[in-house]
Amino acid sequence: MLTLYQHPFSPSSRFVRMILSEYGADFQTVLINPWERPQALMSLNASGTIPVLVENDGPGICGPGPIMEYLDETRGYALADRRLMPDHPEARAETRRLVDWCLSKLDNEVIGHFVRERIYKQAMPRTAGGGEPDSNALRVARANIEHHMKYFGYLVAYRRWLAGERLSFADFALAAELSCADYLGEVPWASEDNVKNWYAKIKSRPAMRPLLQEKILGMPPAPTYADLDF
Repeated sequence: MLTLYQHPFSPSSRFVRMILSEYGADFQTVLINPWERPQALMSLNASGTIPVLVENDGPGICGPGPIMEYLDETRGYALADRRLMPDHPEARAETRRLVDWCLSKLDNEVIGHFVRERIYKQAMPRTAGGGEPDSNALRVARANIEHHMKYFGYLVAYRRWLAGERLSFADFALAAELSCADYLGEVPWASEDNVKNWYAKIKSRPAMRPLLQEKILGMPPAPTYADLDF
């Protein structure tokens, strides 16, 4: 049995949940608030961060990158053309580059600000940093997302999928990040039709359906969030 320690609006957690589903893996989840460090998490990951994946009684596999590689090494080879890691070394390098871009650069410059300021801080106690959103952080994120959207729009205009001709981990990394911002109505879809069309393909996949059903108490999703024909 696989157990994933995660938060439903942590983009990295969403990435892992989607790739677990794409690989047909049965798993259960344990809710972890990112601003807390419960002993159950610290015993698995000394850094106190999520996501963490545990298989049976094995050690914690910590972080989206190591989890991605673990899933591919333990299950990817059996999936033939459904495998999310390309066969060619150059294509594999491009996939890893874009996964890192989405889960690190995009998250640090854009999505992490939206999630922290508009979602996490609403649930965090003030002693942990909760309270009103930082308008400066949100302003920076709204400016930065335009640059990222242009870059991703350029990529998907000339490729069938984000990293190349086949669906890969990179597509789910970007979808995980954008889905959190989309819930909040913070994705400027009108500015990049190519990204919008690409996202619509990902949105229709069964792996994404559970995410689109999740809600934040007292904060309904934007109209585009669960609409497959947005």
